Amino acid sequence: MAFSLGAFSATIVCKSNYSLEAGHIRRAAEIADKSAGFTSPHPNFGCVIAVGSKVVGEGFLYAQGTKCAELQAVESAGELCRGATAYLNMEPGDCHGDHTSVSSLIQEALKSCLLVNAPLIYRAACQVPFSVLKYAMTLDGKIAASSGHASWISSKESRSRVFELRGRSNAIIVGGNTVRRDNPRLTARHGGGHLPIRIVMSQTLNLPEVANLWDTSDVHTIVATQRGAKKSFQKLLASKGVEVVEFDILNPRDVMEHCYDRGYLSILWECGGSLAAPAISSGVIHKVYAFVAPKIIGGEGAPSPVGELGMVEMSQALKLIDVSYEKVGPDILISGFLQPIPDLTPIIPSVNETSAIDPTVTPDDARILFFYKAWDPYGAFSNFSPYPLHMTDENGVYLTWPSVEHYYQAHKFIGVNDPLARDCIEKIKSSKSPEEAAREGRKIQKQCPDLVRPDWETAKIDVMYKALKCKFSIYPHLNSLLLSTAGSVLVEASPYDLFWGGGREGEGLNYLGRLLMQLRSEFLGESLTSRVTQDRGSTSQNITKTNEIQVPWKLINR
Repeated sequence: MAFSLGAFSATIVCKSNYSLEAGHIRRAAEIADKSAGFTSPHPNFGCVIAVGSKVVGEGFLYAQGTKCAELQAVESAGELCRGATAYLNMEPGDCHGDHTSVSSLIQEALKSCLLVNAPLIYRAACQVPFSVLKYAMTLDGKIAASSGHASWISSKESRSRVFELRGRSNAIIVGGNTVRRDNPRLTARHGGGHLPIRIVMSQTLNLPEVANLWDTSDVHTIVATQRGAKKSFQKLLASKGVEVVEFDILNPRDVMEHCYDRGYLSILWECGGSLAAPAISSGVIHKVYAFVAPKIIGGEGAPSPVGELGMVEMSQALKLIDVSYEKVGPDILISGFLQPIPDLTPIIPSVNETSAIDPTVTPDDARILFFYKAWDPYGAFSNFSPYPLHMTDENGVYLTWPSVEHYYQAHKFIGVNDPLARDCIEKIKSSKSPEEAAREGRKIQKQCPDLVRPDWETAKIDVMYKALKCKFSIYPHLNSLLLSTAGSVLVEASPYDLFWGGGREGEGLNYLGRLLMQLRSEFLGESLTSRVTQDRGSTSQNITKTNEIQVPWKLINR
């Protein structure tokens, strides 16, 4: 019998590759015979794990009370189990509730399923984004020469893999030394789609006034620093469109908690050893990717990937788990986890336990409902949620927009009598994701302000209102979701959009939440203290007058 470790089903071998697979099953029977006389009352059992013609693991039931054959074979094969096939001389068995044999065979497949969503699992369990430390080093453990020169340690193939890693991350973190020494761009360079935020950690802001990272035309840059550091330089960065975030004490843990609050899922650390060490020590690094090049550079003062960790004995060394080895061009990529994948099996408290924790909570309590990312519980309220709109243009022709964000960004340029503006509209409309549409619209608005419609600042609330009304009118389940929040305050929880969002401390205007509450009132037929006028162009003047919207946002406890 053959059992695929890439799926959860077993099939009898009877068709393709018969002779090859029959040979593996014969081998399973041969090693099963080694246990003859030792396994009573259990049968003789053997297991072979193979990839094509190559056997990567074997095991047999040596005697009762020992490890089952399947588990031995899986342990023998290790990481080579993935995508392999298990061959057994008889069906895998469950003996009086012992599921070890079957679970051993599906464990690698299950692990692969978990690894696909490792960032989400770590984020949920650790309350910080999933963080990967990436570095390239020579065979003698150096990330640069004694002079600081580091271009290039790894091969072109390895650098292409790094671009892939960047494209899978929400943000990339470097330290001030990397900015001063390498002047990186930290782009994904894969021809469109997702571009990660760039984050620079610098306590003193001893950074160059001119750097590639200060160019925010394509992607946002954040500089994390100590509170009060070089205010004049902070103003310079702000003038270039760089966001500066101050911390009382700058450290990796607080920066990761800040990234968690912003909704980031996965972070790639491309820093030097002096920042990698405290990041590891603070427990925010979950996985390591080390590209090892077959080169020797030497040098007592040449930097290494990780700085001082305070360890004095080899027994204190941190050991990676689930280690993988891969040849990438001439280099070897070694990857593994510093922390095991968390177990998120839920523990649901009883009603009595819940009341004991907070007896004041009742189902009828008014709530403040936050929404931000499309996957949040109320993520359907987000502009980025994937609900196409069917709306007429200025000529009465029906057009389909992939999302509210596509519609909103394109309308910055609607009505402008310029072929370039029309090109911008089509480019935004054809963007593959709401994130890409937002990035494109903001970039064009910043680079070509003459293409933006002159009434945009007064018209944008009305544009958003029309898009939202269409969205919540044509999708009945969205309408029901909105109505189900009656009596609750809706807050768009973007920490840095102070117009549409509520801000980090409630300092934002939360216009998106206000519009949704206004729509909810209209759908419910509630009487508003001040009706929005028939002229939708006056929405921005009337939106703050409804009773439901009179919320002291700065008093909201986030």
